[in-house]
Amino acid sequence: MELKIAVLPGDGIGPEITNQSLKVLAAIEQKFNHKFTFTKGAIGADAMQNYGTPLPKETVDICYHSDAILYGACGDPKFATDPTAVMRPEQGILNLRRILGLHTNIRPIKTYNALLHCSTLKQEVIRGVDFVIFRELTGGIYYSPKEEYKENQKAMDICAYSPEEISRIAIPAFKAASERKKHLTLVDKSNVLATSKLWRQTVLEISKDFPEVELDFMYIDNAAMRLIQNPKEFDVILTENMFGDILSGQGAMIAGSIGLLASASIGDSAALFEPTHGSYPSAAGKNIANPLGSILSTAMLLEHFKLHQEASLIRQAIDLSINMNLCTQDLNPIDNYSTANVGNFICNYILEENTDLGSRENMTFGQSTII
Repeated sequence: MELKIAVLPGDGIGPEITNQSLKVLAAIEQKFNHKFTFTKGAIGADAMQNYGTPLPKETVDICYHSDAILYGACGDPKFATDPTAVMRPEQGILNLRRILGLHTNIRPIKTYNALLHCSTLKQEVIRGVDFVIFRELTGGIYYSPKEEYKENQKAMDICAYSPEEISRIAIPAFKAASERKKHLTLVDKSNVLATSKLWRQTVLEISKDFPEVELDFMYIDNAAMRLIQNPKEFDVILTENMFGDILSGQGAMIAGSIGLLASASIGDSAALFEPTHGSYPSAAGKNIANPLGSILSTAMLLEHFKLHQEASLIRQAIDLSINMNLCTQDLNPIDNYSTANVGNFICNYILEENTDLGSRENMTFGQSTII
């Protein structure tokens, strides 16, 4: 298969973790005789410094002419000190989601037995957790009209949704549930919010086309509590933009590190793949950031194009690296490995499919057997 992939490393640790994903895709390309063409674009603070805007037209054009987008992170503290600033790095990714119509955000949350100790939750509570959040990404208060009343220090964010906006994410969420454990939970606040009432009405109507899927409803406050109390009760969570943002953050606590979480943002004609963590500027350039969220995002990219064997091989490599404790300092604070060495190990496994990839000492000093 031939794929054109736009690469937007962004800020902070974005370039480092994205480089590991590019190495992994290169290994997949070699292993399976694919052809991947990568074109880099600027976004976020990097783009502000070089183009005067967080999302240059050149970057948008690159994305329009690509089959998929691999994104790193946006954000830089030197642009975050002024709350009245009109331009911020994060506007780069927010505007790109809007321009490309990336309305459906998919965030898998799962735990690894070897990493249960990394979470602050009890191991018996999180063992075996495996659910996915479908978050509406281009509506709600994040994108609706905003007003500021400076004279009396008031402000307003308007939350608005249409049945069409709800349907275009609810249908793929039901399809995902029908292929998983056949259970979908709609998270809303319909006892207070008019938009949540519309969500319930629309989702109830759609559920008639998926009789095999059990549908239940949960208020956001109860869902936040249940997600910590008994996360194993969830299979597919469907929710609006802000609620999905909050619940995804909770998911990082369940997994043990936000560096483990991947996501896909899908539109009608575009698809973007990214780790869910931020730019982590204090770690930039130190070769200590966890690349697994980004690498898992590349697995989601491959699955999007039906390259299931390739994606499965990446997941096998990640499982092995975790089981062997070949992890960065967020998961292995004492005997840890660098960002690049974790990427090297995964590439080696993809090319060799061999667990005997050299000693831990060789990995420590970057003496990987293939890369």
